[in-house]
Amino acid sequence: MDTKLTLTIEEGLIVRAKDYAKSHGRSLSDLVENYFKYLTSKDYPVQNDLPDVIRELKGSFNAPPDFDYKQVLMDEIMKKHI
Repeated sequence: MDTKLTLTIEEGLIVRAKDYAKSHGRSLSDLVENYFKYLTSKDYPVQNDLPDVIRELKGSFNAPPDFDYKQVLMDEIMKKHI
């Protein structure tokens, strides 16, 4: 059973992803679904298998203790749709 999913993603990235999907004869939903399947599969590399440059990015962003991700997300959604 397929279920609809709403994502908030940078506009430029969406444009590039749609172009990529179209050029490969696939839908954006198909790309996202297959990526999620990969992330949740046994074949997904554990952290130790990641390249150093990727592993070094972990923890590179430290939000302030009072950072409210949900509120920031809602504010940005409201700006976009109002």
